[in-house]
Amino acid sequence: GVPGDKSISHRALLLGAMAHGTTAIHGLLQGEDCRTTMAALRALGVEVAESPDGTLCVHGRGPEAWREPESVLDAGNSGTTLRLLAGVLAGRPFCSLLTGDGSLRRRPMRRIVDPLRAMGATVLGRAQGGFPPLAIGGGRLGGIAWRSPVASAQVKSAILLAGLQAAGETSVTEPLLSRDHTERMLSAFGLVPRRDGTTVTVPGGRRLTAAALTVPGDLSSAAFFLVAAAAGGPGELCVRDVGVNPTRTGLLDVLERMGAEVRRERGRVVGGEPVADLVVRGRGLRGVRVGAELIPRLIDEVPALAVAAALADGETVISGAAELRVKEVDRLSAVAEELGRMGAAIAATEDGLCIRGRAPLRGAAVSSRGDHRMAMSLAVAALFADGETVVRDVACADISFPGFARVLAETAPACGIREETAGV
Repeated sequence: GVPGDKSISHRALLLGAMAHGTTAIHGLLQGEDCRTTMAALRALGVEVAESPDGTLCVHGRGPEAWREPESVLDAGNSGTTLRLLAGVLAGRPFCSLLTGDGSLRRRPMRRIVDPLRAMGATVLGRAQGGFPPLAIGGGRLGGIAWRSPVASAQVKSAILLAGLQAAGETSVTEPLLSRDHTERMLSAFGLVPRRDGTTVTVPGGRRLTAAALTVPGDLSSAAFFLVAAAAGGPGELCVRDVGVNPTRTGLLDVLERMGAEVRRERGRVVGGEPVADLVVRGRGLRGVRVGAELIPRLIDEVPALAVAAALADGETVISGAAELRVKEVDRLSAVAEELGRMGAAIAATEDGLCIRGRAPLRGAAVSSRGDHRMAMSLAVAALFADGETVVRDVACADISFPGFARVLAETAPACGIREETAGV
């Protein structure tokens, strides 16, 4: 198995803190990002308790019980923490200050600041609210119908969480459907959003009721092993208990188009989220075209997909992924430059990547640049390179996958890959 889903873990903590009663969460991701969310909630007066058996209990008394924080709330490297928490805090009648690390302070915030201001919150920040730190003075919100220029689950969720505390209804319309974990989880807490195409609507002023939640395995974490298996030898790899929400499974579709055998077994629904065991058998991969319509369903998996493309026959072209330029790092440039050091024939375009497969990979000194998904993608590429590869700053993988390097080394033989080539 892989660690709990990061997106779902954040939302379980936040909605548990907004609900009334004790929310018990099983399988919560214990990575740095989610611990950042836990620390912020505690600073806001929410009791979060960890049990010896790994269950985490959030003792919610509704957002009205949240207190003004005595200090700045530090979201670390987590854009999800900062953006979703900003949405909740926009509805609270006190002052909150939100910041993050150097990477997060360079990520765009107008996409949430503008709608929160339109709802009645006061939000200040660098570059007229374009970048953190953000100062939020909330309360007395009014519902809005917001048309988002980007398909972003963080943007959508921030607006909906504010809308739960607003007068009237709040709706968000996206150009394409982004991850729907917030909507699914709201249903578990007793509020069923209304959906019409790419528009989702929630009523304000409704009370959320505590729930018992089980977090499925993170498909974005499983992606690195799925790619290794698909590109490796004839072995078969099974990753158990993975969330297969259809808004997240773009990578599975692309790997199948590239020629890999991908099976879903023991399909079931857990807490409103579809879950399955994923079985991948390696075959010769071929290049494909991945367009904008697929990107919202595999945005976090593009670095891993780039590794698969580098190992495939023919050319892979990824487009419509300009959003990756404003992640923890500019992932398009970073992937192209670091895989290029290993010999991959890869170039970044304005909104994607162009990769000519089967250029021999060679060991090299590469850097994650502090980005957890870069670190894990480069470690997978290293398994297929001739000679030793040293991945600098691989510890950042703990943000979403504590113990990743060890698990990858244990898994590589099952994929028909020699595992001794990657250094960390």
